[in-house]
Amino acid sequence: MYDVMIAWETLDLVGEPPVIQDFAEIWRAADKIVFSRTLDSLSSTRTRLEREFDPEAVRRLKAEAGRDLAVAGPDLAGEAIKAGLVDEYQLLLAPVIVGGGKRMLPEDVRIDLELFDERRFDSGFVFLGYRAR
Repeated sequence: MYDVMIAWETLDLVGEPPVIQDFAEIWRAADKIVFSRTLDSLSSTRTRLEREFDPEAVRRLKAEAGRDLAVAGPDLAGEAIKAGLVDEYQLLLAPVIVGGGKRMLPEDVRIDLELFDERRFDSGFVFLGYRAR
């Protein structure tokens, strides 16, 4: 996931739509933690490397943050979901089916959700926002 997201660090924004420019600005200003056992170094600013996911450390970080935290990548998100750290689920469904790949959600977890937002886009994409009850 880091290898995909790092593009936002140096993306040339000339001529890009405002939504792309806004996200790049948010990415560049954010403090980031990369959980990886395989990466040797990171090239993005405001980023630190952690070797192990520690749910209690993340719980403390969440309590002290004063703003929303985001988790990306199916393995890391699965660990956060299992640890009860995720309050909100934001799903963007694409109008394409591609078989195979990693599971979106971890096994052996049941969380009752409440829909708080939904949006349809002309492209066929659908955004669904859920909160854990």
